[in-house]
Amino acid sequence: MLIHPQFDPVAIHLGPLAIRWYGLMYLTAFALFLLLGRRRIKNGPQPGLNVAQLDDLLFYGVLGVILGGRLGEVLFYEPGFYFSHPLEIFAVWKGGMSFHGGFLGVLTAMWLFARKTGMKWLALTDFIAPLVPLGLGAGRVGNFINGELWGRPTDLPWGMVFPQHDTVARHPSQLYEFGLEGLALFTVLWLFSRRARPCGAVSGLFLVGYGTFRFIGEFFRNPDSGIFGLLSLGVSMGQWLSLPMIVVGILMLGWAYRAR
Repeated sequence: MLIHPQFDPVAIHLGPLAIRWYGLMYLTAFALFLLLGRRRIKNGPQPGLNVAQLDDLLFYGVLGVILGGRLGEVLFYEPGFYFSHPLEIFAVWKGGMSFHGGFLGVLTAMWLFARKTGMKWLALTDFIAPLVPLGLGAGRVGNFINGELWGRPTDLPWGMVFPQHDTVARHPSQLYEFGLEGLALFTVLWLFSRRARPCGAVSGLFLVGYGTFRFIGEFFRNPDSGIFGLLSLGVSMGQWLSLPMIVVGILMLGWAYRAR
């Protein structure tokens, strides 16, 4: 049995200014996006982007992630808490960002960017899909450092106690999701996108891959308390939100290859 290290959520204290690990993980995600994006502009299929536009694309994406992710957390997972404490909605440095909300926010932001630049929306989402997973992995590391989103009880040797919650050994589900949604999904998408694919195929594979890995990971993650545990059929909110992604992704892959 392991014990969670109980990291200080604040990485650096600069007088009254506190720089939190969770925020640093977001900065890491954005830096990885730029680094990998520059490489794809140089070597991989891309929709006519240049490096200057990549910076603008990141700006649009950051707005989509923050606004959509926070709105998704409020509406999908903990509406009761946030409606009772509305000022907490703005405390993003404390954590609490919904992937599915952020995903919808990014799709909206990419649509606006594509409309502004005259690029094809699906070609743009194909370009950014392989750039996303390592950023998602960084977010899961932030969850682990914060000691949040712990797993379900287990008697496996690597079960971990999160003292801030209880004394029960639990799956370190944040690390599982780091491996699945971060490393594994990145590897699949990066290798798949190295060759030219039909428009929409990379985006479709992202939907299938993330939805599948998230659905699997949710079996080990403790259900979010804000939605009163498991929903119908013993499935969590994260799983219900992932199922449409898988279905749409499969349809997109079929459509992309038929259209070609």
